[in-house]
Amino acid sequence: MSGRPDNRGVHRPTRRSLLRLGGVTAAGALGALVPATAARTPDDTFVRLRRRWREVTAGPGYDPAVEPYRTWLARLGRTAARLRDTMAPARTSLWPDEPFPSFAATPRRLRTMAHAYALEGTGLAGDPALAAAVAAGVDHYRRHVYAAGADPAGNWWHWQIGVPKALLDAAVLAGLPEPPGAALCDAVDHFVPEGRLGGYDGTSTAANRVDLCVVMLLRAMLGSDHGKAALAASALAPVFRLVGDGDGFYRDGSFVQHTYVPYQGGYGVTLLSGLAALLAVLRGSPWEVSGRTVYDMVERSFAPFVLDGACMDLVRGRGIGRKAFGDHDKGREIAAAVLLLGESAPAAERARWHALVKGWAARDTYRPMMEHPDPAFHARLAAVVRDDGVPAAPEPVGHRLLPMSARAVHRRPGWCAALSMASSRIGHYEHGNGENLRGWHTGSGMLYWWAEGHGDHYSDAFWPTVDPYRLPGTTVSTLRLPDGAGAAWGDTCPPGRWVGGATDGTYATVGQHLNGLESTMEAFKSWFFLDDAVLCLGAGITARDGVAVETIVDNRRTGAPLTTGDGWAHLEGHGGYVVRGPLRTTRERRTGGGVTRDYVTLWLDHGVDPRSAGYAYLLLPGTSLEKTRRRAAEPGFARVLANTARLQAVHVPSLGITAANFWNAGSAGGLSASAPCAVLARGGALTVSDPRRDLDELAVTWAGTTYEVPRPGAREGASTTIDLA
Repeated sequence: MSGRPDNRGVHRPTRRSLLRLGGVTAAGALGALVPATAARTPDDTFVRLRRRWREVTAGPGYDPAVEPYRTWLARLGRTAARLRDTMAPARTSLWPDEPFPSFAATPRRLRTMAHAYALEGTGLAGDPALAAAVAAGVDHYRRHVYAAGADPAGNWWHWQIGVPKALLDAAVLAGLPEPPGAALCDAVDHFVPEGRLGGYDGTSTAANRVDLCVVMLLRAMLGSDHGKAALAASALAPVFRLVGDGDGFYRDGSFVQHTYVPYQGGYGVTLLSGLAALLAVLRGSPWEVSGRTVYDMVERSFAPFVLDGACMDLVRGRGIGRKAFGDHDKGREIAAAVLLLGESAPAAERARWHALVKGWAARDTYRPMMEHPDPAFHARLAAVVRDDGVPAAPEPVGHRLLPMSARAVHRRPGWCAALSMASSRIGHYEHGNGENLRGWHTGSGMLYWWAEGHGDHYSDAFWPTVDPYRLPGTTVSTLRLPDGAGAAWGDTCPPGRWVGGATDGTYATVGQHLNGLESTMEAFKSWFFLDDAVLCLGAGITARDGVAVETIVDNRRTGAPLTTGDGWAHLEGHGGYVVRGPLRTTRERRTGGGVTRDYVTLWLDHGVDPRSAGYAYLLLPGTSLEKTRRRAAEPGFARVLANTARLQAVHVPSLGITAANFWNAGSAGGLSASAPCAVLARGGALTVSDPRRDLDELAVTWAGTTYEVPRPGAREGASTTIDLA
């Protein structure tokens, strides 16, 4: 922790609590439940590991007698007591209201009881009766559901990750005695054999691999097994390697799981949290792990998608519609993982991360992080918030383009925009387990944006109530699709390879060769991310579905007044739009998921089965009515140099920018390219990329001079900057 820590109200553990956290009591190494007849010489290595696991669970020193810990811990204690008192072991259940297999609820309840045993302030800390109840419950569930040799029917995840992770956590925290502990170890060994951590493929990659390593380490801690502890650590190695395809971290900061889905806000959080815990527990042990790659990815992969404490939905996969304010929940989980990871990181990273998280916490007024009832996270965050030596980092300004996951984030003072695309390697959307069945068009160029005061725009029941055919920024065929259209788990990649763009870190040109999901619709879409606007172009919009094709200029969850003029529109409290062509608007009240929300929609109708239709409009986030009018009356602000299926290019005199997406070789406005590419010319620099990643050479001509760009596609669609001086 950087700066001078504030020790006000810090709880200094008693010797008794330290012994309990270490799992060392008069009864033996596994805690108060080990009978004297089973006492054995403790393995100090695993005593320390169990102590560290419990310290990670409990969080840094805090006084459980002060608020808010007193209330939270007392509530945990009451919940655990109720669960203990209502436990009624039967052949088909452990609690009458949760019939077996109860893969999630029953193990989770046992873990809750174990947490109450391990944490002071619950009124049940170190209570032998509660520990005995946990032991009896774990063993009952193990015998009736999770028995070695049982048929692992259903989702593999329950048997290899979900159930063993919860049961082992409960066992380590409560100190499972030897006979049931050994039986649980046998069951875990059956469902999660060491070979599961052999090949890095299938369902043993990225976040799943980290979860499997957590299971293996907990199994090692419960059984004091050096071999399994070593395996848990060594099997992490592939997670730290950058990948060029499939699951994992990419050089540009992308993180992908399920082969086709950008997932920092789902599986990525799981990976980051698991690694943070593993690095903290293994620090100083014979199996200490270096986290260099994941340290780098905190700021390269996760931070770009956290806005004022919320994790953007375009990297949350099928989880976007699970519950209201899920984006803020995931932002908090990322913050918690970053703070825990900081305990293992070098001082420089830790200092930056503390400032980063402190800024997120200060700005998240919709779901304040300090109000979340997690004592461990609260204690870590409170220490950072109270530390006057830690500044609250502001929202950054600049552009981050992640071509390998078809995502872009543009930040300017007072507003932020983020773009979600689909490509030959990234699916239109992910559905699975009955979730996100109407997310069809989230990869069709959905343009999210937030101005000041809009931190809850996509959080508050947006997904259950929005029209799924009219997501902002998208171009879609209105052909009706069935729920869960396309293959599950993100395997909905269109054929288009030209998806990406060029950025100098401040501004960007981004493009998508779009093919509609289960549709004949095709379009060439470009976004030019500027200082106070996003200039959006579309061309070559063609379809043969027998229905209309639309481009959704915006669809805001609001009841605010909409004012329209000649070629412009303004939505009060939100922003403005300058549009070429007839703009259509509607206001409606939509109901879904038991809630109702107001929407204002602006769109362009390209007609039924269009042939090479196009569009051009400016999005002005947070802009006033007067500024919108002025911009509409200022045709020279941005000149469209070309808008065809071969080339889209613009010139913005006030910024000194000429930018183009070359779908084919061509030229416009003094800029030309010998092959498909993206080019951004500004000041004394030319920034070039090969979104298709297949060129061996490229010639770009600007202002009469030709520049040779060798192997522009060699670095995963990354931008290459040429200094014109």
